[in-house]
Amino acid sequence: MEYRNFQDVKIAEVGLGTWQLGSADWGNVNEDDAIKILKAYVETGGNFIDTADVYGMGVSERIIGKFLKTTTEKIYVATKLGRRGDGENGWPQNFGYDAMKKQVEDSLEHLGLSRLFLEQLHCIPTEEMRAGKVFDNLRKLQQEGLIEHFGASVETSEEALLCLEQDGLASLQLIFNLFRQHVADEVFAKAKEKNVAIIVRVPLASGLLSGKFEEKTSFPESDHRNFNANGESFNAGETFSGIEFKEGVRLANKIKGMLPDSRMPQWAIRWILDHPEVTTVIPGASRVTQVYANMEASDLRALSPDVHQSLRKLYDDEIHDQIRGHY
Repeated sequence: MEYRNFQDVKIAEVGLGTWQLGSADWGNVNEDDAIKILKAYVETGGNFIDTADVYGMGVSERIIGKFLKTTTEKIYVATKLGRRGDGENGWPQNFGYDAMKKQVEDSLEHLGLSRLFLEQLHCIPTEEMRAGKVFDNLRKLQQEGLIEHFGASVETSEEALLCLEQDGLASLQLIFNLFRQHVADEVFAKAKEKNVAIIVRVPLASGLLSGKFEEKTSFPESDHRNFNANGESFNAGETFSGIEFKEGVRLANKIKGMLPDSRMPQWAIRWILDHPEVTTVIPGASRVTQVYANMEASDLRALSPDVHQSLRKLYDDEIHDQIRGHY
């Protein structure tokens, strides 16, 4: 495992996303299996885990908290706030200081921590980012010692650039993959200039870039790849990176033929890591075998310039115009 700079520490360039461990929106992962996934990740050199308070409404955070009690390794945990829908702390009243502090305190309780390594805004409305008060709230929470660093998970390059104007921003979490290549052109140079870490989510486009799906593949009723395939419940970009499923299967097969060998998910993650501005990529896992496959990407050699050029041409010619949702 290789490590990259996140402010003053070194974190694994392959992190672990834990949306799946909330047993909501991806089907069910039982607690024992979730602990095994976390253990496998850490045992193979991982030290950066990303979660959110709404992943199972605390389920993911609590499982991570339980796991942290079993390990002596130094683990950096990032969580998110801003999308809860529970009473007075719910959307859209959840951007005041008191509500944000309550959400931070709840995450601390779930995780069994006294301070959060990284708290991130969780794809909140653009107008809230533009107004800037949420960042003042985060700076206050930082001054109070409840959080060490703060960042933002965003949907669009416009939102990313708005956040980059904020003093103290430590990280941006973005959708960036072979179906979302333009983000590098629009955001990466400015983030590097500002010393803001880039955390890449949805690296495999909800599994499309694993190369394992067929047009007839179906998903459980509770899986967002079923109920949000066309953006019915939240931004389409969070599911298949906004590409229509059958078209995504076709394009993934084209990409597969351009890669050095059949290890498509590993090479798809390697392609992301070939961008030096990226700090870490956070693929999720529903099984231990997926953890091992994801971690393998760190050991692969960089893709050749010719392969990068061919993949960008395919993106420009056939993929970019098919992205749906706001991006």
